[in-house]
Amino acid sequence: MKKDFLLLLFLSLSNFVCAQQTEPMSLKQAVHQAWESSNPSKISEEKVIAAKEALKITRNDRYPDFLISGQAAYLTDPHLDLKIRNNADNSDDGRTSEIPVPHYLLLGQANLSLPLFSGFKINNAVKAGKNDYKDTEFSSKSDKADIAVETIKKYVMLYKAIKTGSLVRQNLASAKERVRVFKNMEKNGLVARNDLLKVELQQSHVALALAKAKKTERVLNYQLVKFLKLPENQKISIDTLSFELPEEELNSYRAVARPDIEALRYQKKAAEKRVKVEKGNYFPSIALTGGYIAADIESTLTLTRMFNIGVKLSYNLADIFKNKSKVRLAQSRARDLQLKLDDAKDKMDMTVQNTREAYQLSIENYKVYQKARKQAIENYRIVKDKYDNGLLETRDLLEADVKQLQSKIDMAVAKAEITLKYYELLKAKGYLINEFSNN
Repeated sequence: MKKDFLLLLFLSLSNFVCAQQTEPMSLKQAVHQAWESSNPSKISEEKVIAAKEALKITRNDRYPDFLISGQAAYLTDPHLDLKIRNNADNSDDGRTSEIPVPHYLLLGQANLSLPLFSGFKINNAVKAGKNDYKDTEFSSKSDKADIAVETIKKYVMLYKAIKTGSLVRQNLASAKERVRVFKNMEKNGLVARNDLLKVELQQSHVALALAKAKKTERVLNYQLVKFLKLPENQKISIDTLSFELPEEELNSYRAVARPDIEALRYQKKAAEKRVKVEKGNYFPSIALTGGYIAADIESTLTLTRMFNIGVKLSYNLADIFKNKSKVRLAQSRARDLQLKLDDAKDKMDMTVQNTREAYQLSIENYKVYQKARKQAIENYRIVKDKYDNGLLETRDLLEADVKQLQSKIDMAVAKAEITLKYYELLKAKGYLINEFSNN
C-alpha cells in the first residue's frame, strides 16, 4: 500500500509539473505549426485534394465506357408468331407442329463505347478542370497567408498581454514597497493617514490591473494553443527575438504574384474554357461502339457469339436553339470574373498603400512612445524629488508613477504593433509565405 501511495504521489507531481510546463516558441515556429495543424489549414488541404480528384474525374471522360448487364426473367404465356418457319412446320400428314411456350428468359450483354468526337467538349472540360485545380492551389496559398497573419495577430496579442503583465507586476512590487515606507512614515508622524490610504488605494488598483492582465494572458494563450492544436494546458513562452525585424527596407523585396490574384486569374481561364464546352453542343457526337449479346429463351431460342461493332452518331437538333442561353450564361460568368480580377488588382494596390502607411505610422508611434517613456521617467524623478522636499503632494507622486507605467506599456505595445504591420505589409505585397518559408 505504501508503494502504491508513493507511486500515485509521484505521478500526481509529474502531472502537475507537466501542466505548469512552459513551452518556448518563436513566431516562425508558431506559423509553421499553424500551417501543419490548424483547422483552416486542414480545410484548405482538403479543397486541393478534392480539386485534384475532380480533375481526374474529368479526364476519365476520355476513356471508353464498358457496361456489362445480365437479366433473368419469368415469362407469362406469350403469343408467339414466328415469321421464319422451317420445313418441319408442315408435315406430310397435313398436321402443323406445335411451338413450345417459353417461361423464362436469360439475357446477357456487354457494351463498349469510346468517344471519338464530342465537339471538343471533353478536351475543353479537361482544360477547365486543370485551371480549376490551379485556382484551388493558389487559393490554398492565399489561405496559407491568411493563416500566417491570423497566427501573427494572436502571437502579438499574447506578447502584449505578457509584457503588460510583466510591467504591471514590477509596478505592483514598487507600490508594495511604497506602502511599506508610508506605513513607517505614518507611524512616525511624517505623513498623514490620508496619504497612506492613497498609496494603499493605488496598490489595490495596480493589483486589480495585474489580475486583469493575467486573465487576458491566460485567455490569449488558450486561444493560440487551440488554434495551433497544442495541448490545452501548455503555456507558450514568447520569443522576444521574433520582434527584432530586419533592417532592410521593405521596398527591396522583389515583387511576387499575389496568390489570391492568381487564383482569380485561373478562375477566369476556367470560365473561358467552359464557354467552349457549351459551344461544343452545336456539334454532333461520334463514338466507336462494340458489344456482345447472349440470350436463352426456354425451348425457343439460344443466341451466342453475337458480336457487334460500329460507329454511333448523335446530334440533338434542339440544341441549335436551346444552347444559346447556356453559351450566353457561360460568357457572362467569364466576363464577371474578368471584372472581379480587375477589381481585385485595384484593391490590391490600395491595400499595399494602406498597409505601407500603417507600417510607417507604427514606426512613428514607436518613436513618439520612446520619447514619452524617457519624459515620463524623468518627470517621475523630478516629481519624487519635489515630493521628498515637501513641494508636492502624494497625489502628484502617484499620478507621475501611473504615467511612467503607462508610458512603458505604450512603448512595448507599439513595438509589437510594428511587427504586426510589417507582416501585414508583406502579405499585401505577396511575400509573406516566402518570408516564413525561406528563413
